[in-house]
Amino acid sequence: MSESHTAGAAAPPFATAITMGDPAGIGPEIICRAVAAMTEAARRQTLLVGDPAIFGRAAELIGARLALVPWVPGQAPPHDGVAVSAVEAPPGVEIADGQISAAAGDMAFRCVERAVQLVQARHAGVIVTAPLNKGALHAAGHDYDGHTGMLASLTGAPSSFMLLASETLSTLHVSTHVSLRDAIDRVTPERIIATVEAGHAHLKALGLAEPRIAVAGLNPHCGEGGIFGDEDERCIAPAVAALRQRGFTVSGPISADTVFYRASRGEFDLVVAQYHDQGHIPVKLIAFDTTVNVSLGLPIQRTSVDHGTAFDIAWKGGADATNLGSALAYAHRLVAGGMT
Repeated sequence: MSESHTAGAAAPPFATAITMGDPAGIGPEIICRAVAAMTEAARRQTLLVGDPAIFGRAAELIGARLALVPWVPGQAPPHDGVAVSAVEAPPGVEIADGQISAAAGDMAFRCVERAVQLVQARHAGVIVTAPLNKGALHAAGHDYDGHTGMLASLTGAPSSFMLLASETLSTLHVSTHVSLRDAIDRVTPERIIATVEAGHAHLKALGLAEPRIAVAGLNPHCGEGGIFGDEDERCIAPAVAALRQRGFTVSGPISADTVFYRASRGEFDLVVAQYHDQGHIPVKLIAFDTTVNVSLGLPIQRTSVDHGTAFDIAWKGGADATNLGSALAYAHRLVAGGMT
């Protein structure tokens, strides 16, 4: 699996590369808050990817004294301060706070592109992404559905999967940023099997000897024998049966109105949701501030906050970095487990 690093390979000098996200949003602020709360040892393992001037402005906004040190590949991590791989705004371009713009969208894209290059070159272990804005991304000509699709494209991965991980409930999605009508068409045995395989491999790599995975149904009450639709019997049940024959501890389809409750009570380690809102709503209801977005199926590791750019509160000094702290903790868990 791509989660495993090459045996005997030297550890990257930086554990994490944190991308700035959309500079008009709360990304720079929450990054500076999270870094300011780190120990000196943790800061030396952290690489920021973005505009040093914007990071400096964010640090000043929250009253954090952060020494931002320019860094390029080949240099050792700075002993004091925080390393920054510079991705700067074009000369003369000003980005308005809290507003969608092509310039901001392009900067957010270039930060992710740079971080991918750094991780692929073994300069950093895990990418941790601050939020970007899809409208700004598209305005800049980068027509991705978000980080997940962008990372798949940048790494050449045939597909990727979105895991929302929390201590209470974790969900992995068969599809994410597509219309509900298109999501139904993606409920195929092949896609379900691939999703379960990705989740199973990830949980095994994190130390679970026999991951217990539940597959949610698509239709109300799993279709009630075809009364409310036949996708559960026609697509989901055969996929689950095939996986069980291969030795996976997998159950389903289980009606979506009960499976998340059962998982939150400890019956399952992971629920495979059939579409975006089916999986996002229960996780965000239970663990909104601590849920981590993790990309599976890529040749690199990436974790992220599970919230948006929050333009309404951006650059006002009140953004909460709790969720970013959870994403960083999960990233360090991946590094410690040898999954980079």
